[in-house]
Amino acid sequence: MPANALGIHPLVDALADQIRVCWSALPELQPLAVDPELEAISGSLDGEDLFIRNELRQCRGLRKLHLETARLGAGLQILHCVFFPDPRFNLPVFGADIVAGRGGVSAAVVDLSPVDAALPAALVERLKALPVRSFSQERELPEWGSIFSPFVRFVRPANEEEEQRFIAVVVDFLRVLAECCHEAEPQPFDHPDTVRRHQGQLSYCQQQKRNDKTRRVLEKAFNPTWADRYIEDLLFDDPAPLP
Repeated sequence: MPANALGIHPLVDALADQIRVCWSALPELQPLAVDPELEAISGSLDGEDLFIRNELRQCRGLRKLHLETARLGAGLQILHCVFFPDPRFNLPVFGADIVAGRGGVSAAVVDLSPVDAALPAALVERLKALPVRSFSQERELPEWGSIFSPFVRFVRPANEEEEQRFIAVVVDFLRVLAECCHEAEPQPFDHPDTVRRHQGQLSYCQQQKRNDKTRRVLEKAFNPTWADRYIEDLLFDDPAPLP
């Protein structure tokens, strides 16, 4: 059955497909085990069916690639994607989110966020060289948005043309990240830069967990204990302690 017949906004479906295509450009891509209880989730919220699907991968330089797609009834659809770096590599966190409903896409955000004081110089140069893609409605970052880089795009696509433009921005960012993954060399676990990046990623995860809206929805659809587990173990799990 076509995605639209299921009530899935075309931008959510199209971007998920593009992210999967971009995975293939990453070095040494491998499956990453996901708890069967968290891979395909069904629940109910305000009398409507809630479906969540999670896909995980890993590759050289990135400890976890997470793509989540969710649908509530025939209305709300969400895409949430985060790539977490291995702290031994000088790489950023990739994040992309879409919130769509019957009235269209209310929010679309993408960024390569630093886990150190700043993004790597080579990555910054590549980002500066990307095509400038404009949107008619730029959105203001949330209070916890200090984790984002100066290159973050947070927009409300006004039409199908701008939706396709947002996909192009995401693909641009993922191409830059893939190039940096191929070039980056790991540092020892006890190297000061690795330790600093590990702390920076912990801070990133803590800031993301401040998004109470996500927690409230999950608590209402399931229960507080399940919501905590989902957020702590899957959405924004802390990097493993350094040996």
